Amino acid sequence: MIPKVAMIGGGSWATAIIKMLSDNFSAKEIYWWMRNAEAITHIQKYKHNPNYLSSVEVRIPEDNISDDIAGIIKKADYIILNVPAAFLKETLSTITPEQLKGKKIVSAIKGIVPDENQIIGEFLHLKYNIPLDDILVISGPCHAEEVALEKLSYLTIASVNVGLAGFFANLLSTRYIKTNVSDDIFGTEYAAVLKNIYAIASGICHGVGYGDNFQAVLISNAIREIKRFVDAVHPITRDIKESAYLGDLLVTAYSQFSRNRTFGNMIGKGYTVKSAQLEMNMIAEGYYAVSCMHHINKKYKVDMPISRAVYAILYEKHSPHIEMRLLTEQLN
Repeated sequence: MIPKVAMIGGGSWATAIIKMLSDNFSAKEIYWWMRNAEAITHIQKYKHNPNYLSSVEVRIPEDNISDDIAGIIKKADYIILNVPAAFLKETLSTITPEQLKGKKIVSAIKGIVPDENQIIGEFLHLKYNIPLDDILVISGPCHAEEVALEKLSYLTIASVNVGLAGFFANLLSTRYIKTNVSDDIFGTEYAAVLKNIYAIASGICHGVGYGDNFQAVLISNAIREIKRFVDAVHPITRDIKESAYLGDLLVTAYSQFSRNRTFGNMIGKGYTVKSAQLEMNMIAEGYYAVSCMHHINKKYKVDMPISRAVYAILYEKHSPHIEMRLLTEQLN
């Protein structure tokens, strides 16, 4: 039976995954939901997304692209959620647990659902009764812009059901995408959230004038923060040096394509949060994740000085210069 895969979301990462699915040689049917009706009409007519990664040719049937989310979900076996975490509840507001019953749900979202303060897999499991065995997580290190350029990239597909993860990984593999599988859905999802926070920290440090030497210290401390937290939340045997953890952190903290690093750099240079968001015109997931993680960590009480410093800067309006200087005394 040919798998039917639906993409929910219209941004750069959604467009990149559509490209992977299209370039993969396995037989499959691809569907695409996005909110923007004008963008849908443009893609149907001109075969590229007018707003994101416009160089990517979209090779799926016109009738398979729609703004009818219920209709798209009904047709699919695999549903890839790829909207900003802050908008996930709104996106699924008309969808019931019954409509998702029996579907495999794939999270390509690197964020936390606000208010609930839950990672995506946890939210889907509790809100929509999706069995953990039917949930998959896509993690990097992988920037959408490099996928568009067909630069060699690596993905990790995580699921409690490793066989399912392997099957879905095979649907994404191409000559420029290599895939790994993992059973660590909680660790990979939390690591994907946390690395955005540390990328903001990296940008702030650059913005206030710290150099590469301190950046290296910052990120080596950041991976230890990630390990402390994921070990507290989900204590299993994992190698924090694997690409889904350390690799994803490195590319997000250092890459020119990292919107979280860009956002942090603007904050370090004196932009307000609002002005930085307006100028970027893209969502920096780490901004929302900082607040969510601050509240989640009240339960676990993990020592996370970098995350705490970013929270103080973004939400308590502390001086980036002062907070970063204080942070330098806590790192080693």
